[in-house]
Amino acid sequence: MAAGAQRVKTQKPEVSPVVKAYIDSLAASKARIDSSACAGHNGMEERMLRLFAPLTFYYDAAGKALAIDERLGPANALDEAIDEALLNVYLTRPELVSVTERELKQTGGIRDDFEQTVKPKVDLSSKVETMPEANFDDIPLDIVVRKPNFWTFGGDSYLQFLQNYVSDNWYKGGESNYSMVGSLTFKANYNNKKGLKFDNMLELKLGFQTSRADTLHKFKTNNDLIRYTGKFGIQATKRWYYTLQLLAYTQFTKGLKSNDKFVYSDFMSPLNINLGLGMDYTVEAFNKRLKGNVNISPLSFNFRYVGRTDLATHYGIGEGHHTKEDFGSQLTSDLTWVFSDIVRWKTRLYAYTTYKRTEIEWENTFALQVSKYISTNIFIYPRFDDSTARDADMGYWQFKEYCSLGFSYNF
Repeated sequence: MAAGAQRVKTQKPEVSPVVKAYIDSLAASKARIDSSACAGHNGMEERMLRLFAPLTFYYDAAGKALAIDERLGPANALDEAIDEALLNVYLTRPELVSVTERELKQTGGIRDDFEQTVKPKVDLSSKVETMPEANFDDIPLDIVVRKPNFWTFGGDSYLQFLQNYVSDNWYKGGESNYSMVGSLTFKANYNNKKGLKFDNMLELKLGFQTSRADTLHKFKTNNDLIRYTGKFGIQATKRWYYTLQLLAYTQFTKGLKSNDKFVYSDFMSPLNINLGLGMDYTVEAFNKRLKGNVNISPLSFNFRYVGRTDLATHYGIGEGHHTKEDFGSQLTSDLTWVFSDIVRWKTRLYAYTTYKRTEIEWENTFALQVSKYISTNIFIYPRFDDSTARDADMGYWQFKEYCSLGFSYNF
């Protein structure tokens, strides 16, 4: 062929679809026959063993490869593949052959003449020392029986300040002042978990303020309270208790007004004691964020004492007398609502009526927790008492409010 001449590629003749389908069917039939032969042959494991056992020279593998008659060749594809693998090793790595088929037959097969399975007998108990039997009677035991403690204690406190400065020429007038207020609350509650409880709460509050406009008093009180609340209850249902409640309150020191020498209140002037018999309901709502109790006493006895006789008429007591007693009905509610970790509302509602006179007090404290020990309080306190003299502007209503910033601590 001349140089540069192009090589002519020989194209295979196209196979007709009928012939191709016939060839594919023959291949599928051969594969099915080989698979059936492999599945039904009990010696397949033995033939596969030749590939993984120590290399042995098998005469039939070489004989089948050298046989002239194809009928003496491998019976199926699996035997053919095994024989080809062995012949390849025989021809390329004969040094790996460790034994011949004749030597294996002379050695013999695996024994199967055992009548029963041989089980090893190992007696470990004879090799272990016997532990002495423990005698617990000789061990000294100190048994301490502790009496359950049904008391729980807690409380809260704060000390806060307020400063207000107004210049002398302020166009709306007013005066500068400084004020402070401190509060301490103790709680001691008993609950034996069998329907008997005894709750105690002592509230102490005292605040002072100064004002340059007051020429008579260097300082005077703006908050003054000593109050004890005690409740003894017997459980009626899950949240209701038959309750006997005692409420007593007075103040620490004198109550004064700016540029006025008259003493409007003092320690034990007045002293109010209220004893009520009724029912107490335990409040627990909003995933325990709202907690407290509501006491309803249809039968209530009220005692009022005034140490200063000049204050008797000011508190609805006859002139020249120190005491006054009456019967009526009472409602008391103490609730704490925790809106979030930093905002809390504490409210107390007290109402007492003899059906001739009515006294209502509603104390509200909104606490904003700035940090762990610093908080801001907003205190709103409306009060109604128709046993006192009627005011020209407010009538029988009285009102107190303040906002302060300072330290707080719960325990």
